[in-house]
Amino acid sequence: MPNFKPITLGIISFVLFGISSSVAYFGLTSTEVLTLTLDNPAFRDNRIPEVSRTFSPSKLCEMMKLYRKQKKMCRRGRGTAHALMEAIRTSVLECQYQFKDERWNCSLEEPYRQNILKKGFKETSFLYAVSSASLVHTFARGCRSGQIDRCTCDESKHLNNVEAWKWGGCGDNIKFALKFTRRFLRRAKTLGKDVTAKVNQHNSRVGIKVVKGHVKTKCKCHGVSGTCTVKTCWRQLAPFHEIGQVLKRRYEKAYKVDTNTNNANGKFSLSIRREESNTDPQNSTPKSVDMVYIENSPSFCSKSSYSIGTAGRECNKNNTCHSICCGRGYNVMTRKKYERCQCQVVWCCEFNCNRCLIDQELYTCK
Repeated sequence: MPNFKPITLGIISFVLFGISSSVAYFGLTSTEVLTLTLDNPAFRDNRIPEVSRTFSPSKLCEMMKLYRKQKKMCRRGRGTAHALMEAIRTSVLECQYQFKDERWNCSLEEPYRQNILKKGFKETSFLYAVSSASLVHTFARGCRSGQIDRCTCDESKHLNNVEAWKWGGCGDNIKFALKFTRRFLRRAKTLGKDVTAKVNQHNSRVGIKVVKGHVKTKCKCHGVSGTCTVKTCWRQLAPFHEIGQVLKRRYEKAYKVDTNTNNANGKFSLSIRREESNTDPQNSTPKSVDMVYIENSPSFCSKSSYSIGTAGRECNKNNTCHSICCGRGYNVMTRKKYERCQCQVVWCCEFNCNRCLIDQELYTCK
């Protein structure tokens, strides 16, 4: 995960009230109150163990305001509550990173997030996908690291995991993570049966499939003078930043969908709208890896029910100001800043630098 300062300021409160026609999941799409102080360095700098020492697992499960059956899973075993907290943190930071140069910058202030989740925007789709993806990824890594006592290294039968562990090759346990995630998400409130619920379920599965599809087999040779007398292999997930990039591309290529009802059994399925599909109308069903949405997103340019607008947002004069500022132009400000300068090489890899006070230009949307 790249280092960056979260866009969100102060305390982020995830507050969602019950939406009977939608799907209640977890984290960014939770239907309950969850407060995370992301400006706390322990969250921002990936020091969840510090939080773990402050709060007991039972307290963390209460803080996340899970549903009764989810809470039962949260309390079962060492490390589960901490992994759930880490999954939330991961999804928040990745969402903010992927949209940092967009008009909607994954702003999670309320009531804007609530209102977005009540709609079927592309942004809603991304929130569902990244939330489920972070669950799978975090739990697979948690098994490998020993954080979660209910699982161990990768349990794939075709790999010699005992030998791999012996030589330092402990794989991510994708099998356990997939099983846990699917069960955990099913433990939410009774799922709705309308088109919004079906779209949310579809996008949640997209996040899971993307993680599952980005598993690589790593191998290590052992032998005298570099020979490969013994080769051990294990499975490893791609870094979550790569998962985020894939989900962002799926977001950008998302399909707007309608529903088709089967008159015989009353069930309905999703179909890509004709104006969105370049294929035969008979083959317009979205693929399981396609992100889908129901209605067009607002511009996010001005303050509305879905965002605070882009006035005052920092932008890059050469790259993002025109788009983020919605053609309104930008203000230029100057501030003083210290930076390293006049550096000289002392020996090999050591540098001796001065600190210089410079003027830095800042650009903010009008």
